[in-house]
Amino acid sequence: MTEEIKKEDKKVEAPKTEAKPQVKAEVKPADKKPDAKPGDKKDGKPAHGRKDHRRPHREEAKEYEERVVEINRISKTVQGGRHMRFSALVVIGDKKGKYGFAMEKSGEVPDAIKKALEAAKHNMFTIHIVKKGFTIAHEVMGKYGATKVYLKPAPAGTGIIAGGPVRAILELGGLKNVVSKVYGARASINVIRATHNAIINLKSFRDVQTLRGKLENKPENKTEEAK
Repeated sequence: MTEEIKKEDKKVEAPKTEAKPQVKAEVKPADKKPDAKPGDKKDGKPAHGRKDHRRPHREEAKEYEERVVEINRISKTVQGGRHMRFSALVVIGDKKGKYGFAMEKSGEVPDAIKKALEAAKHNMFTIHIVKKGFTIAHEVMGKYGATKVYLKPAPAGTGIIAGGPVRAILELGGLKNVVSKVYGARASINVIRATHNAIINLKSFRDVQTLRGKLENKPENKTEEAK
């Protein structure tokens, strides 16, 4: 009997643990962004399916190419001391037969360049270009003061053989094959003026024929012949 009592004591059930009610995890709402206004972008796209009509910034094409040939410092002695200024020599051109040049002065270098560019645009000239070879029609000598500039046509592939001031006018004017030589004084402004004098003395084939009297009695076009 004692053994049976002992076995019954061993079979005493363990106390049941009360089941805890399941607590659902709280879901935190996602961080809300401020309400989008009409026209705002979402992920790189405009809101409400609207197209972005803004155009990308584009640099305006310049009408003329610019080149600063020389900048000089000018000093003037006055009663209160020395007055410093700057002069800028600028050449512009469209590389299609038009060029211009000017020299202006100002207290600052950028202002002097800006003034010279504006003056050059009002001082434009034309070069008679021989399309075959992009050169000049004939040899010519230009003079200004004590400076002389000699220009000579060259075959295709030669390039422009010239110094800084002469090269600036010829390149921006649209010429590609010319040989030049400078005689006498070498001041940049005088070299440019002598080059300009040579260019304006160039004559076309038609001008030479007119000077020789070969076009006086000939009509210029077929309509005059028909008449």
